[in-house]
Amino acid sequence: SSGINAEWPLRPGETFFTSQKDVLFSNVEVLIFVFDVQSSDVQKDIEKYQSCIETGIMKYSPDAMIFCLVHKMDLIPKAQREMLFSKRKEELEHLSKPLKISCYATSIWDETLYNAWSKIMSLLIPNVGQLKLKLKKFADHINADEVLLFEKATFLVVAHHMRKEHNDANRFEKISNIIKQFKLSCNKMQSFFRSIEVRNSSFAAYIELFTANMYIMVVMSDPQVCSAAVQLNINNAKRYFKDTDQSGTQ
Repeated sequence: SSGINAEWPLRPGETFFTSQKDVLFSNVEVLIFVFDVQSSDVQKDIEKYQSCIETGIMKYSPDAMIFCLVHKMDLIPKAQREMLFSKRKEELEHLSKPLKISCYATSIWDETLYNAWSKIMSLLIPNVGQLKLKLKKFADHINADEVLLFEKATFLVVAHHMRKEHNDANRFEKISNIIKQFKLSCNKMQSFFRSIEVRNSSFAAYIELFTANMYIMVVMSDPQVCSAAVQLNINNAKRYFKDTDQSGTQ
């Protein structure tokens, strides 16, 4: 922050949102609009969204990516969630035409919010296709069960490749929460988290700082593979991935 304050004189009844849309919506790359599924005034929320799209994004940033989160879905009875979300998604897609949008049903009480943010993060990376292809080649080369890339600050999944099916669909969020708590513990001790290895009789998992913006996780179930060999492969792969780490997620 440069410490410079800017003031806009507003006429009675005006808000910054209504009077300065050219400032708010110029050069927008991403718009994320969160809807409270139990809002007391759903129609007002819809009108605000429609105003953002029609008089903001369409006029000033028509190429922006648009994401809508229909949030607090846990408050809706399970039997009604899919129908409610489908209806809201259809309505938002209609209001957004001709622009394309992505909609996600989310809740803080399950994996949906983490998964939505991970998908958004992945879509924001222009070279994510190259990352996924390289992950596949790397996983095949070292015979790994699974290889993942996490964004460094948030530990959201950027890309992953799985060679062996796993029955826990929520494992990415669980891993992320564990590592973030571990990082906090390291910070309290004024230490820097660089890598960790977890091993039992069934598998070994290696998490390591991989590039300037990402951590890598390698999961192996071959008991014959030693830690040093995996570490060597990870270090050798860093050069291979370095040129595709231009995501701007620092």
